[in-house]
Amino acid sequence: MDAQKKDQIAEALKEAGITQVLTCTQACSIAEKHQITLAEIGKYANSHGIKIRGCQLGCFK
Repeated sequence: MDAQKKDQIAEALKEAGITQVLTCTQACSIAEKHQITLAEIGKYANSHGIKIRGCQLGCFK
């Protein structure tokens, strides 16, 4: 993932007030609004210690 994409995701999360926990619903909304893939958001979250909660598939609790 390039630096521009990381900055875009960081700004989107900051705009949404997300610092430590991200729900799947929030991730989907951000992805759609900012035209970012869910995979990119997931990679960013993993690399920045942001926990994913409330998974719609039951993968994360």
